[in-house]
Amino acid sequence: MNIVWALIIFSLIILFHEFGHFLLAKKNKVTVVEFSLGMGPRLLSKEWHGTRYSWKLLPFGGSCMMLGEDEEAQGEGTFGSKSVWARISVIAAGPIFNFILAFFLSLIVVGMYGYDVPKVAEVQEGYPAQEAGLMPGDTIKRMNGKTIHLAREVSNYVTFHQGEDVTLVWEHEGETKTALITPRQNENGRYVLGISVNNAYTSGGIFNTVRYSVYEVKYWIDITVESLRMLLGGRAGIGELSGPVGVVDMIGDTYTESAKMGLTAILVNMMTIAILLSANLGVVNLLPLPALDGGRLVFLILEAIRGKRINPEREAMVHFVGLVALMMLMIVVMYNDVMRLF
Repeated sequence: MNIVWALIIFSLIILFHEFGHFLLAKKNKVTVVEFSLGMGPRLLSKEWHGTRYSWKLLPFGGSCMMLGEDEEAQGEGTFGSKSVWARISVIAAGPIFNFILAFFLSLIVVGMYGYDVPKVAEVQEGYPAQEAGLMPGDTIKRMNGKTIHLAREVSNYVTFHQGEDVTLVWEHEGETKTALITPRQNENGRYVLGISVNNAYTSGGIFNTVRYSVYEVKYWIDITVESLRMLLGGRAGIGELSGPVGVVDMIGDTYTESAKMGLTAILVNMMTIAILLSANLGVVNLLPLPALDGGRLVFLILEAIRGKRINPEREAMVHFVGLVALMMLMIVVMYNDVMRLF
């Protein structure tokens, strides 16, 4: 079942991503040569209205192949014949659709389980939070200017900013209070504020469901961005990255634990993983790296500024080199995943 759930989640996320490209390509009258799920030889294929729809052997990836996408072709229906802003919309649509998918899945999860308000559940004696005057029942509002919407954001902020002073804003019985707090090391060597937030979930109507669904997506985007900052800043290594093998293992562990609680728990937890992965894919694809959508957007933005397209052959070469580098990184990440399993 681990592989089955992984394939369902991966397929959903990739299909929605490519559907974003597909939809905006069709809207801008770009000819879509092939829309496919998977890679490698075709298992099933059908041509309809000038586009070939395919299901391929290897259940990894997918594609929306557009006419003249990597060439200086200017004929009817080619990608290059469209305005630079039309092409930007087509490329940006993939990551944007990942965020849209994450939002709709969040609507289901938040609608079923509710959301975690950042209320203080416990204040540890002798730690900075107690000295600053925080009390159980207080609501955390901001940490160093970052607005806090979910209880999980409090502990995650401290994790990603270990040892940093925190200007904390909280609400106590309707009164807003502010204090500069210096975290203190606990017995495990981690810098903490000395508070525990309430992990109980609450619900509050359609408006709050929509609002907190947005916060849920924002939460996972923030996690991805902060993780990338740690990686680029040298606070995390490549050995800590996870690829498809690691994700499948995570899905398997989640499924095993969820199965003890029934089908509803399985579905909700699988959707939560899909939200995480979809938001993650959206952010990563927007990175200005060759071969990614973000790298393509860099070239298109430069074209918009210059008023002239960069040589498509040179651009294609840059993306090819980037693709090779990404494949090498993927091999390293997969190797690390396999070694962690054993």
